[in-house]
Amino acid sequence: CPAPSALRTANGTRICAQLYADNSPYYDQCCAGAVLVADAGADVPYMPHGWAARVSSLVVGTRCELTVWSRAGKKGKSRRFGT
Repeated sequence: CPAPSALRTANGTRICAQLYADNSPYYDQCCAGAVLVADAGADVPYMPHGWAARVSSLVVGTRCELTVWSRAGKKGKSRRFGT
């Protein structure tokens, strides 16, 4: 997985979090497959098509926080990741 401080776009813009579709019991093989990028300051109440219940790994950038909910539309239980 990339280091939290390394989450940046090709042009250097900071990324808040990256969510990954593939999982592995081996840490060095996690953070693989399709990637969903969460930009800093983004507010996305619904997962994009095809991503519901698919995220297996995530990395949250430094000085950023990612909040996720168990149900669509920011409903259900929530959990925060990051610093």
